[in-house]
Amino acid sequence: MPKYNNQFASQAYSEETVLDSKGGVIGTIRLKPSGISWKPLGQHKYYSVTLEAFTNWITATSTGATRTAK
Repeated sequence: MPKYNNQFASQAYSEETVLDSKGGVIGTIRLKPSGISWKPLGQHKYYSVTLEAFTNWITATSTGATRTAK
């Protein structure tokens, strides 16, 4: 393969639209190296937390989160 003069920048974040069971949009979740952001449907701004804050919250027994098989 030839050497290219130009290249694509790597993606800064991964973003997914979250749908309910009927296919309606609930909101958008964005995963960045520094944190996680959530934007509810109809909102213009995200709610954001650091990965450390998210990790502390999701692993706390009070959340009721369970481990997955994989």
